[in-house]
Amino acid sequence: MADCATLLSGDKMPLVGLGTWKTAEPNVVGTAVKTALTECGYKHVDCAHIYGNEEEVGAAFKGAFAEGVKREDIFITSKLWISEKHPEDVRPALLLTLKHLGLAYLDLYLIHWPVCLTKDAEFPPKPQHFCEGVPTIDTWREMEKLVDEGLVRNIGVSNFTTVQLERLWREARIKPAVNQVEMHPLLQQAKLREYCRIRGIHVTAFSPLGSNDSPMRGQQFPNLLENPTILAVASKHGRTAAQVILRWGVQHGVTVIPKSVRKQRITENKQITDFTLDADDMAAIAAEDKHARTCGAFFFNGKTSEEFWDNE
Repeated sequence: MADCATLLSGDKMPLVGLGTWKTAEPNVVGTAVKTALTECGYKHVDCAHIYGNEEEVGAAFKGAFAEGVKREDIFITSKLWISEKHPEDVRPALLLTLKHLGLAYLDLYLIHWPVCLTKDAEFPPKPQHFCEGVPTIDTWREMEKLVDEGLVRNIGVSNFTTVQLERLWREARIKPAVNQVEMHPLLQQAKLREYCRIRGIHVTAFSPLGSNDSPMRGQQFPNLLENPTILAVASKHGRTAAQVILRWGVQHGVTVIPKSVRKQRITENKQITDFTLDADDMAAIAAEDKHARTCGAFFFNGKTSEEFWDNE
């Protein structure tokens, strides 16, 4: 199996990357990023303005490049925060991200969520912070201009449903290259993955190991790393539970971006290309799907989960 996906532009996106969400503690994420790039062979880092750590990540990039890592060999993603979706704010938001990361361009820039917040919104947002007057296509037109300028090589979205993707697809001049969504064995996203396959939209899985600090932890969302089915498959192959889960995602053709700040885990999470889950393994894991989400409730704004996610 190839270790990269080919995007609509022809660019190659590595199937394993390092996530940087929930690592805003000083000096932690930077060390993890530099270690991943210089010692563990990573070629893909996923960032976002809202994570609050892009300046530290940028310092890590600078250090890695100084040690011989080539910028053109690294696929770097960031995301437009949803209080910056107003057309006049899109380019300045990207320029700030590029400044923080110390880069001349991004390989991929995503609209972080399908909702829009006011420019003075707090996080988590309150009802008065939601605004309906900025159509996604208006934001997208500005994203397309960033590609035209060479500031971004590919553009995409995050947390979009098939309904939202299709609406955007029909109107977009440059089609969305990627949809980054929560995906793991308890939320397998089969309908969304099939839609994206047909449209040529690559899927990236955030929280591919589940979310250990999710408020849904417990019976509704048990710890995936302790799942008996996953552990049985891991024992069969002599691998860790995390490696099995990540391999499962990659075998579905999905990019996985697990977050870790420990060198051992960063290394292990990358070591998933030298074994294959067989049909019995994949079927056993498929049976674990519980449609269990850990992310998104902050943005429901009075909607039910079913309404917000278009019953997907």
